[in-house]
Amino acid sequence: MRFRVDRDAFAEAVAWTARALPARPAVPVLAGMRLELPGGDAPLRLSSFDYEVSARAQVDVDTQEPGAVLVSGRLLAEIARNLPPAPVDVAVDGARVLVTCGSARFTLLTLPIEDYPALPAMPRTSGGLPADAFAAAVRQVVPAASRDDTLPMLTGVDLVFDGDTLTLAATDRYRIAVRRLWWRPETPDLTAEALVPARTLHDLARSLVPGGNVDIALSAAAADGTAQGEGMIGFDNNGRRTTTRLIDSDFVTYASRFPAEAAARARVATAPLLEAVKRVALVADRSTPVRLSFTAGQVLLEAGSGDDAQAVEALEAHYEGEPMRVAFSHEYLLDGLGAVPTATAHLRFTQPTKPVVITDDPEDDGAEPDFRYLVMPLRVS
Repeated sequence: MRFRVDRDAFAEAVAWTARALPARPAVPVLAGMRLELPGGDAPLRLSSFDYEVSARAQVDVDTQEPGAVLVSGRLLAEIARNLPPAPVDVAVDGARVLVTCGSARFTLLTLPIEDYPALPAMPRTSGGLPADAFAAAVRQVVPAASRDDTLPMLTGVDLVFDGDTLTLAATDRYRIAVRRLWWRPETPDLTAEALVPARTLHDLARSLVPGGNVDIALSAAAADGTAQGEGMIGFDNNGRRTTTRLIDSDFVTYASRFPAEAAARARVATAPLLEAVKRVALVADRSTPVRLSFTAGQVLLEAGSGDDAQAVEALEAHYEGEPMRVAFSHEYLLDGLGAVPTATAHLRFTQPTKPVVITDDPEDDGAEPDFRYLVMPLRVS
């Protein structure tokens, strides 16, 4: 195999493919990145796989000799990232791969490509949506997913496809984040559900090409819900494809946990409230809550007490209801407020010790918010 490629395009494609390389590969060949050049005008195909997640990218090259090779993915990514600004020449010479760029030359050892597992086939496309909208929705819900692997279903983001509506949800039992958005299904009556590992979805959202579309592909098992454990989901963005196995579990039933009625409501400018929480939280450690006291026209933020460091700040707020004092983990509160996409955040209360719901500001009065974040307050004396 021999080809010449643009340095920036090659480095970007290699770095993107390297995302799926396992940190601790079960077998040595899984640390490899496969480079395949079919020949003719076909692009160079790069792929990585760890039996759970696969990543495939392609880049246009000047083909001189087709072929396929497997090399250390992380080493190739480091080399490609640090190459000088010049065309890159790659050539396979027996059990070695020569990478030349300007006056820089590298020699890499090959891995046994015959031992590399076959990548799963990309399922058929089920629909698509703008990449920017999907990435933003993922960023809104992923912080609420659990990082405790003892309950796998809580480490995922639940994707529910219902006609032209896509709903993403995540929870760690102490908060629930839900985001609803429009998407374009291939069949108008599509109904499906997929529990996707949150870590994989987060990495994918970070790597999506802005301004384009992302196509979502559900395997038959995922689409009909008959064999979720065998289900798979794929994402295609600008020729870059990612597939991942779904979590073999049913997601928690969360809709009933959102209170139907609210005893009190508040509307606060999102950015000032977010910045005020950050400032007040400077005196709070992980176990110290931030307290919010709502009265007519104002919210008072406090942290610390007694002999500890203390902080107090007041903000203007539109509040309806009896005075309410609630306390939160400042990290959970910041995750919720940071995900509100509108200039105003709505907060709905029932009791000081019952869940509080933070939402965006719907464009139309009376309309359902697109983003909802339920968070459990902390009990304080």
